[in-house]
Amino acid sequence: MSASQTSSSDVPADVPADVPTLLVKIFGKDRPGITAGLFDTLAAYSVDVVDIEQVVTRGRMVLCALVTEPPPGLEGDLRATVHSWAESMKMQAEIISGLGDNRPRGLGRSLVTVLGHPLTAEATAAIAARITKAGGNIDRIFRLAKYPVTAVEFAVSGVETEPLRTALATDAAKLGIDVAVVAAGLYRRAQRLVVMDVDSTLIQDEVIELFAAHAGCENEVAEVTAAAMRGELDFEQSLHARVALLEGLDASVVDKVRSEVRLTPGARTLIRTLKRLGYQVGVVSGGFTQVTDDLKERLGLDFAHANTLEIVDGRLTGKVTGEIVDRAGKARLLRRFAAEAGVPLSQTVAIGDGANDLDMLNAAGLGVAFNAKPVVREAAHAAVNVPFLDTVLYLLGITREEVEAADTVDTV
Repeated sequence: MSASQTSSSDVPADVPADVPTLLVKIFGKDRPGITAGLFDTLAAYSVDVVDIEQVVTRGRMVLCALVTEPPPGLEGDLRATVHSWAESMKMQAEIISGLGDNRPRGLGRSLVTVLGHPLTAEATAAIAARITKAGGNIDRIFRLAKYPVTAVEFAVSGVETEPLRTALATDAAKLGIDVAVVAAGLYRRAQRLVVMDVDSTLIQDEVIELFAAHAGCENEVAEVTAAAMRGELDFEQSLHARVALLEGLDASVVDKVRSEVRLTPGARTLIRTLKRLGYQVGVVSGGFTQVTDDLKERLGLDFAHANTLEIVDGRLTGKVTGEIVDRAGKARLLRRFAAEAGVPLSQTVAIGDGANDLDMLNAAGLGVAFNAKPVVREAAHAAVNVPFLDTVLYLLGITREEVEAADTVDTV
């Protein structure tokens, strides 16, 4: 680890560039007391701490301390004492002389999250090379999760977020990994509203196809649904055409459809974790309130809105009532939910898979395409192509350890 790889502040350093400093590096088998021992050793020489970084990987530690030079005549003694202490701890030490603090990071701060299942060395090399080619510098790499996917985060400086995202998108698709690029800063942790599509996102099914199976017209409905999701048909027209095929179906089928709905793997974990971390969560759907209202109650969602199947005298009429939730409607609902939640639109996250989610994904601060159609993947800010919805948490900088810690907190 070089001095340029230690963490640095975004404010001007207090240490002038011409002041002599020492980079003290300790590496070896991790054990309790190493950090305290090093700084106890350094304390005898009246040095000030400029920067610290410590990394532990599979029981091996690298500890870097950037400190001011000791009083005149004591540097040689400091070096000998640190090496002697390190040897007594069965560690290795390296001390490098230099001037001032770490070099300033370049303009442009981004966080690049890479998801792999598995994450190969080839893919990692390609992403790192592409960052360099785009003019970026990798300041730090941190593992967010090791399951259900391997997720790592690169802190990158020296290139603006949008061109970096564009540069990485093509490589990610070729390498079979998912890459999300977001601007670094406090706002990332401040995103306090997550809104997602329902069909093929929160759940594995297309609700209208579940109804159609009971009406004996599943194939006809599926064909229209697929065309609408590809953006080949106007959503409102396709919705009316599909719902019309359900005319006469007994209303008792609603309970049957609710019982048939299958949540996407990781959906409960995603929602439970977000809620326990203080996020608000909602769903918008081109499906039906007969299902989304049930999901809202079961999962403890804050918001839910969808179309409503008209039921008269205990049977479906083949019509929907109220304002249609289409592509533009989903974006309007995202804005409405954000206003009700008191969250700026720039601090929202939207998740979806189909063409009718595009306006919502583009309106959100972070739009995530989840196992989406190509046109959606290309337009979204980030794409996730593994079958686990909770991997979206890693795009928000939430680690697997934080997910597990949230599970230990009792809900209020």
